[in-house]
Amino acid sequence: MNQSVMKTGLHQEGTPLRILITGGTFDKQYDPLRGELGFADSFLPEILRYSRCTLPVTLDLVQMKDSLYMTDEDRLHIRRSCTASPEEHIIITHGTDTMVETAQLIGQAQLGKRIVLTGAMVPYSVNGSDSVFNLGCSIAAVQFCPPGVWICMNGRLYPHDGVRKNLELGVF
Repeated sequence: MNQSVMKTGLHQEGTPLRILITGGTFDKQYDPLRGELGFADSFLPEILRYSRCTLPVTLDLVQMKDSLYMTDEDRLHIRRSCTASPEEHIIITHGTDTMVETAQLIGQAQLGKRIVLTGAMVPYSVNGSDSVFNLGCSIAAVQFCPPGVWICMNGRLYPHDGVRKNLELGVF
């Protein structure tokens, strides 16, 4: 996905949705030359095609960063992207390590929109990834949750101010 904004969806009917892509494990892939996981391009267009999502979706590439390396300015940029979005329904793909911090910062703005952050413990590019499941749950959740900022992981939806990541179990 070389464009910063791309529209997708099979029928373009239903609730308009914006997905802000910020990086995280969701979009990491193995680099055989360096022997590590890194970023090249987002897998979101492929995932939405594969999932046959029929909603009108606008993909917005905000950044491609591991959330451990996100700065306060990165988080403010994400919040500004939410504010600027004409859509009232927003999903943010985000690294799970600092997802709660970003959600709390966005929540402080009280934007009156439905904003759901999601991520993955295993990259989409690796067998056994939870990314497609988490994204699908988020697409459903953002259509039905009340306005506010939410985190959707592992089939559950949490308010931004009532969740934490359990580092021992790798769940929220």
